[in-house]
Amino acid sequence: MAALRIVDVEDEATFALLPPCADRSFDHRSCDYWEDADRGSRLARSIASPPVRPAARPRDPFGDDDADEPAVNPFLPAAKGPAFNPFAPSDDEAPENPFAPARSSRPALAADAPRKLALLSRGRAIFGSYAKVLLVDDAPAAYAQFGPLSAYPRALRVRELYPQLPDAPLPAVITCIATTTAARGAGHAGRLVAEVCDDLAGRGFAAVEAYPEAARDPDATSAATPGFWLAAGFRLAVDDDRFPVMRREL
Repeated sequence: MAALRIVDVEDEATFALLPPCADRSFDHRSCDYWEDADRGSRLARSIASPPVRPAARPRDPFGDDDADEPAVNPFLPAAKGPAFNPFAPSDDEAPENPFAPARSSRPALAADAPRKLALLSRGRAIFGSYAKVLLVDDAPAAYAQFGPLSAYPRALRVRELYPQLPDAPLPAVITCIATTTAARGAGHAGRLVAEVCDDLAGRGFAAVEAYPEAARDPDATSAATPGFWLAAGFRLAVDDDRFPVMRREL
């Protein structure tokens, strides 16, 4: 019997598990369709981003052109240090605040990490993972991307089309669900969606939505078809010929 395992995409090792798209003109590892409301693309492309050059400092007409450091502004207030605690010994570290959220122990991403991985890691310390991969005998078979509505501007744009959708509490969203060609028909996408829904419920969400494109080929849309979501326990919240909204209460 095949061994199934679901992992969260949280670092470069798990990011490398993202399976290829069934339609080779798309690429999960470079897709920013849902993250960028205006210029997002599903097309395959290099995941390396061009280096950002720092803007040149404008010339100071009253300064020394040969100076390496900017001139000191005598009218600028001095930077403030940490607040002084009169009751703490000078050699003690700042005490822990028992009411502050626990700090994440997850390692920081490398500076040259793929842009898509950086997008998936934006809210990691607060929200948790934004993607999961289902493995069959350690081979990637299905992929899902999800998260809070605020993380996906294009999902917000779609939702703005339908004022009848409830504004509170705002749902989580599943923006992408995909299965490899070899793994089709085994129910892996449904299992992965069920795991994502359980996870989101555990994070405090009351509902989750998905935004399929009804007229698209299943391989050419990131959010499957309305029929898939109905089979996964969702209901048709907005019936639209092009952009229906599927919703499931958690």
